[in-house]
Amino acid sequence: MEYRLCPSILSADFNRLGEQIQTLEKAGVEWLHIDVMDGDFVPSISFGMPVIRSIRKESKMFFDVHLMVSAPERYIQDFVDCGADSITVHAEACEDLERAIELIRDAGVKVGVSIKPATPVNDISHLLEDVDMVLIMTVQPGFGGQKYLPECTEKIVELKELIDREELDVDIQVDGGINDETMETVMKAGANLLVAGSYVFSGDLEQMFTVYRKRWTRLNQRLIEEEHERCDHRKRGAISREILPSIF
Repeated sequence: MEYRLCPSILSADFNRLGEQIQTLEKAGVEWLHIDVMDGDFVPSISFGMPVIRSIRKESKMFFDVHLMVSAPERYIQDFVDCGADSITVHAEACEDLERAIELIRDAGVKVGVSIKPATPVNDISHLLEDVDMVLIMTVQPGFGGQKYLPECTEKIVELKELIDREELDVDIQVDGGINDETMETVMKAGANLLVAGSYVFSGDLEQMFTVYRKRWTRLNQRLIEEEHERCDHRKRGAISREILPSIF
């Protein structure tokens, strides 16, 4: 399993967006999270295809596009044409979620499904074999800078248990309130893709990633040690190889 930080440009300084994206890429970041909001499914309006098309010209990062829009099926091919490498749709926004998943798969990009904090994991459990990623919103979607909702931790645990039980290769992404404290919480619960906006863009990006790497190394080592304590000696070598992550 690979662990990654996925900076969300929703919190970027749009006066310096190109510059900040280049800084992230030079720092080794490989995933960029792009929140598209329509003012209908969520109260806010963010940006759309022209912005993605523009930054695609300047970046080779993996574009992780999160559609917080009503009836997203209408726009899947358009966002793929703009440069999306994965598209995540909300279970609550799709009249026919299975059809939306099929459209994304047919478009040749990775498939993600997202659920709001109040939506049970069971609502999408029957579709786990058909997706590459499940995004659990850990705040109410639509606004940046919110605090992590602790009740979402159990949802992450539940989803991870379902994925492991079925031996599926499905990433668990979390979005909302990710910071130094909640990062460890969600990783221990089972998440491996961590979306962060305010946490990443609140200060100097280069300085932030210098500090972040040190924190990540310590956290990674602690998680490995705790995992070793729960496993017998025979399994230790395999576990070390599996959970050593590439955060970028």
